[in-house]
Amino acid sequence: MINFNKFYKLFNLISLSLVVASVLLLFFKGLNFGVDFKGGTLIELRSNDKNINVTSLRQSFNKMKLGDFNIKKFGNENDFLIKIEKKDTSANAIEVIKKDLTSSLGSSFNFRRVENVGPKVSSELLKSGIIAIALSLAAMLFYIWIRFEWQFSLGAILALFHDVIITLGLFSLFSLEINLSIVAAVLTIVGYSMNDTVVIYDRVRENLRKFSDIKIYELTNISINETLSRTIITSATTLLALVSIYLFGGEILKGFSLAMIMGVVFGTYSSIYIANPILVKLRVSQKTILKEDTE
Repeated sequence: MINFNKFYKLFNLISLSLVVASVLLLFFKGLNFGVDFKGGTLIELRSNDKNINVTSLRQSFNKMKLGDFNIKKFGNENDFLIKIEKKDTSANAIEVIKKDLTSSLGSSFNFRRVENVGPKVSSELLKSGIIAIALSLAAMLFYIWIRFEWQFSLGAILALFHDVIITLGLFSLFSLEINLSIVAAVLTIVGYSMNDTVVIYDRVRENLRKFSDIKIYELTNISINETLSRTIITSATTLLALVSIYLFGGEILKGFSLAMIMGVVFGTYSSIYIANPILVKLRVSQKTILKEDTE
């Protein structure tokens, strides 16, 4: 049997440091919002000339004086993704860009995808994304409050906040783009983390009723070990799918799959080293469970 309790203090200190660092990053550096939230134009194009690269495209776009833009490879060697923070996103503007590129680089381009998001729409999407995450956390709080005793609820909610904040902190640290798919990933992380925590909490409460002579410090360790095989199998199979999507799913799915990978890792970790230590610190005992059962 693995003695998880032995490392509680060490990992709690690491988690606290990561949360504080993430909050500071979010406050001072902020997040790298994509076109969905900032507004602008997203262009996916394919060049018919293999000699065209990111540098030559950047030089050509600089001459157009479109303002801030970003260019990177997308999928195949001849595929590129251009993001332009431009006010004018009309069809005529796209045609002008296409003509300027052709005349400047002497090659034809296939504009495979063009997405325009205005400032009003982007602000509404950002607001909706924040509301969606806040409501999901509130719903989880309500569920866990009814499902378990308040001590369990506190541990589960702290684990949720831990996972979401650190994931967003890493996105801020590496300036990874935040778009609607990342919001979907964060919502999925909330559900995954809660599911993992509830499985262990169910076993803890069951063991509290069975073993009146075992203190919560040892009992949580027993419960984690009893559910460990289930946790490993679930996390490993989920990670196999997500890593495959990250490696072979293309540029569009990379941000989503990376956020999910972080969420699975942190969700598994927090259910053991965040949620359960709360029960130990609050000294949950069989009396707590029996008191709630009689009410």
